[in-house]
Amino acid sequence: MKKFLALATVTAMLFSTGCAVRIADMTVASTKNYNINSNQFIKGQRVIGEDKVPVILFPLGMPNFKTAIDRAIEKNPCSVALSDVVITQLNQAFLVGQVGYRVEGTQIIDLSQPNCKK
Repeated sequence: MKKFLALATVTAMLFSTGCAVRIADMTVASTKNYNINSNQFIKGQRVIGEDKVPVILFPLGMPNFKTAIDRAIEKNPCSVALSDVVITQLNQAFLVGQVGYRVEGTQIIDLSQPNCKK
């Protein structure tokens, strides 16, 4: 019984291991076309966007940090970019798990966008 418990503990530790590596810090990031000369920008909330793929012996897809940025920006329909951005690469897989990117930033909201009001 003790051997089984020890084996189960070691197995659980191996499958729950992972790391997150900070790969970029940016002042402003956007994947959208917008008028940079607009004078109606305001700061929004801090948001997180992720793009992850499962791993079963090997990754079952290719994560993309552009998709993670898009998901963060699109949390508000009036948001056009992110400021104070941190991009993190996620590696949470040994034989199974997930890999991907996490983007965290403060929304830059353009009130001149259609249907966006103060």
